[in-house]
Amino acid sequence: MTVIEAGATAGNIYGIPGGQIDTLPNLELRWGLPGNSEFVWLPPGYQYQSLNAGPQGAAHTIGGFGPTTVGIKHSFGYTQHWQWTGEALATLPSGDSTFGSHGVGGALNGIVSYGNGPIGVSLMLGVTSQTEPTAVGGQRFQSVNPDLVVTWAATSRLQFYGEVYGQSHAAYGLGWGSDFDGGLQYLVNPDFEVDLEEGVRLQGQLGGFSRYTGVGLGLLL
Repeated sequence: MTVIEAGATAGNIYGIPGGQIDTLPNLELRWGLPGNSEFVWLPPGYQYQSLNAGPQGAAHTIGGFGPTTVGIKHSFGYTQHWQWTGEALATLPSGDSTFGSHGVGGALNGIVSYGNGPIGVSLMLGVTSQTEPTAVGGQRFQSVNPDLVVTWAATSRLQFYGEVYGQSHAAYGLGWGSDFDGGLQYLVNPDFEVDLEEGVRLQGQLGGFSRYTGVGLGLLL
């Protein structure tokens, strides 16, 4: 089994009036493995920023590719309503100097999921060690990352969701950052879904945006 997810986002840069941030194709590919496991690959995504320097300066744009991430996800057990999952990810020293990763990064995530009828709840707690892009110094920093997702299946094809997530260090030298996103997913057929979401900054500078709109799709092969 192979799952392909892709999408694009367009948003406003936090703290820069008129600043615009766009990302695509936001790919995630997953392959089923024996033993209730799957291989995860996040290829480099392209990020474009348009920066308005204000009345005393000229606007300019920058763009480039982020890093490559690979990992393994494993289901440790499940019951009628509960599931316990673990995930290990490695970020390679890749991408360009502006948006890539200067060194190797890693993440360990534990996930507990609960489902009862149309309602689903998933709680993830992760720890990461990662590096900044080379252009801003490439410093390493560690973070604790909670993530809570609630879903509601309105029909057999339409699902709504909301997510709150954060990092104890949004970047090197920064403290807590947290964001919220929510939206809907529509199952066109058993192998193809489309989704629409809106995200907003809650506090800090996690992700660098004040708000964004995203569209995406998922394909089961």
